[in-house]
Amino acid sequence: MATSVKMDDETKSRLERLQAEIRLKTGTRVTQQEVLARLVENAVESKADLIDSFREERVPLSASERERFHDGMVSSGVTTTEEDIDDVLYG
Repeated sequence: MATSVKMDDETKSRLERLQAEIRLKTGTRVTQQEVLARLVENAVESKADLIDSFREERVPLSASERERFHDGMVSSGVTTTEEDIDDVLYG
């Protein structure tokens, strides 16, 4: 059973170009449904990459920005264990 998928004109155009390139390079006619199915299959195999592509981009901090951040930290002289943190968080 086929279901329709809505996409903008640019995405549709890119899908058509991809479909045409597959035919050109392999000599095999493939439907857009087959192309999408293969893309989804590949995405499922590398979920982490797909998920990461939706994360908000963050530019790494420069060394001076990291230093400025750490300058505000002071040592209390007390060692904090994981159990201490669990006690505070979970009681």
